Amino acid sequence: MKRILIKGAGDLATGTAVRLHRAGFPLVMTDIDQPTAVRRTVAFCQCMYDGTCTVEGITARRVSGSGEALAALEKGEIPVLNDPEAKILKELDFFAVVDAILAKKNLGTTIHDAPVVLALGPGFTAGVDCHGVIETQRGHDLGRLITDGSAVPNTGVPGNIGGYTTERIIRASADGIFEPVAAIGDQVEKGDLVASVDGQPVYALITGVVRGMLPAGLKVFKGMKSGDIDPRCEVRHCFTVSDKARAIGGGVLEGLLYFGKEKGIWND
Repeated sequence: MKRILIKGAGDLATGTAVRLHRAGFPLVMTDIDQPTAVRRTVAFCQCMYDGTCTVEGITARRVSGSGEALAALEKGEIPVLNDPEAKILKELDFFAVVDAILAKKNLGTTIHDAPVVLALGPGFTAGVDCHGVIETQRGHDLGRLITDGSAVPNTGVPGNIGGYTTERIIRASADGIFEPVAAIGDQVEKGDLVASVDGQPVYALITGVVRGMLPAGLKVFKGMKSGDIDPRCEVRHCFTVSDKARAIGGGVLEGLLYFGKEKGIWND
């Protein structure tokens, strides 16, 4: 089976990786040294802190270099490298690159990076800097493969879950060092103290279950997304891939098969 590089290892990238791994694709993922994904229990980037992490029975391992990456693949694991510039592209062959950084802009991916290049969300144009774009905005088109044009522009408003949008997000109260008080999976009430930044309190804006939270000791800036509260109060949602991530992963799988067939890759 042909190898795929996924740039980014946050929760949406991880949901994509779970679907592709189960479909039999060998995957390599890249991220930064200190990722800021808040849904850490379902994000393979957590292995950048812990060495390894497991999501829905699939293990990712932090590795250094192509040799360790290949060794992890041999074990059936997903290697994750501290490689934000994706230098691994020059060391290993990949039939596809998936830009799952979700930066809302293109940070350097080009349509020439691999025979098939896909990108998640806004900031990319299919046919220009990638072959296909996957819609990431919640709604009717979530997970749709776009073969001409771009995803819906970023609105800056989180998706509606349980009737809440911006209220769901836990944001840093100041510039400084983040210290969580509540843990992922905890039930909190509106007004509860959930974290602090250099002694400045951060309070829950709604009642629900803490679904995401940055790790302790991370440097943050005022207003930075630092956590997520789910008003549906389903604790198991904190430890499984989200509906949104699964839909996006399905769109990526479709894109790999669609463009692979178009380019005759599956005839090899």
